[in-house]
Amino acid sequence: MQQPSVLIIYTGGTIGMVNDPETGTLTAFNFDHLYQQIPEIKRLNVRLQTISFEKPVDSSEMNPTYWKQIAAIVHENYEANDGFVILHGSDTMAYTASALSFMLQGLTKPVILTGSQLPIDEIRTDGRENVLTSIEIAGAKNTDGSSKIQEVAIYFENNLFRGNRTTKISANAFEAFSSPNFPPLATAGIQINYATTEYKKSSTLSLFTEFDNRVALLKIFPGFNASVYQSLFDISSIKGIILETFGAGNAPTDKAFDDLIEKYMEDGGIVLNITQCNSGSVEQGLYETSSFFQKVGVVGGGDMTTEAAVCKFMYALGNCTSREQIKALLAQNISGEMTD
Repeated sequence: MQQPSVLIIYTGGTIGMVNDPETGTLTAFNFDHLYQQIPEIKRLNVRLQTISFEKPVDSSEMNPTYWKQIAAIVHENYEANDGFVILHGSDTMAYTASALSFMLQGLTKPVILTGSQLPIDEIRTDGRENVLTSIEIAGAKNTDGSSKIQEVAIYFENNLFRGNRTTKISANAFEAFSSPNFPPLATAGIQINYATTEYKKSSTLSLFTEFDNRVALLKIFPGFNASVYQSLFDISSIKGIILETFGAGNAPTDKAFDDLIEKYMEDGGIVLNITQCNSGSVEQGLYETSSFFQKVGVVGGGDMTTEAAVCKFMYALGNCTSREQIKALLAQNISGEMTD
């Protein structure tokens, strides 16, 4: 079988930082010297190429403009490579993975995001293993020559998760990510064990980079005062609102809040309801405290993560021409981000 080609895209983040011996500060790593930091790469049966952002981007600075840049690099180099590894800061990695899953639909090759909790030149860094295994997965083939992974995923500390099902759960543990509502795509131990978790999709790659970020995220809490957030319910500036509600999609009974939602939706706004629980799904109408949402046409977000909901809403607003199209898109499974 021909040696697979893997493109590494360095965007920024802890994994690409090294200690400057003169100043003692962390500086961006020159990936022309990748083999010096991780010499074990030479033992992998892959051909590597690297592309780095001209200026590394801190994870906290990630936004749709950078997502578009990453997606464009993958799209432009898609035919020339068998897989892609994106080195990225961990704080917003789940958002970027979710965004790319909507931007790059119809993938038949792996796009693996990874990073680290410690810089690559630290003795105890988790970055080396994360990079090595991500490259191995990106180049892995079935006996028929097809890629074992054919979607956007996150690899971190022995687990490969579907990108738009993943959320960051720890700021300091090596096991920094979780996929509470969907099993791992692969687990790495002595061997890498792959699961069969495909979703229905087109076999032709399509690029969608028009994201509209006029989206607000509102987390409900006990004692929630609706009047404090009244300015969010302004259709002239906010086109969509995501509610993080209790349990299976419940919120306290509050006429002022209900009136805000109803007026906002009458004006053309769209509201998406997701649970703030770590796992589980929204089931509007299951309890009395969510029946109002069902009545006025709030879209139930099923078991989507917050990261997936935000990126999917931006995608829907940017790629649909009517309110009904947007609502229909939000309610359906596009890229494996929710359970059918």
